[in-house]
Amino acid sequence: MKIIATEAQEKPLIERIMALKETPLEALQAKYCALFGKESPCSNNKLFIWRRIAYRLQEEAYGPLPAATQERVGELIKMYDPVNNSALRAENAPVPGKKKTLSRDRRLPIPGAIIRKSYKGTAVEVKTLENGLEYNEKVYRTLSAVAKAITGDHWNGYKFFTI
Repeated sequence: MKIIATEAQEKPLIERIMALKETPLEALQAKYCALFGKESPCSNNKLFIWRRIAYRLQEEAYGPLPAATQERVGELIKMYDPVNNSALRAENAPVPGKKKTLSRDRRLPIPGAIIRKSYKGTAVEVKTLENGLEYNEKVYRTLSAVAKAITGDHWNGYKFFTI
């Protein structure tokens, strides 16, 4: 009797996941639909779809996260959400009577987060740093300075990146 190896038996899980990273978007969408039983994914973002597929494959291989772990992840997201970061804002709130020191703008996402925008058909990515922002391997102090470097005109940085 001959046993036919399935895809899961042929390659280790990590190799299958990493191979999917090079897969075209259309093929990833088809794989997503097969795994999640949906007509189409909720996004056209290749990285997002790849991550969701990778998580599902790991979940099928090793089982879901325990409920306690899922609850803890939810708590950590509330505390350290890079978009809203309300916990970080509370930590850095000014204290009455204490001399104000220059620090990073609390309206920005946490350091290491990437701010993305499409401008005139070009994808723009700005990385937040502890004291500034990095765009095209150059560090800027404010979002307005980054917007001016991109457009050549003065912009309110927050308005530019939200429009």
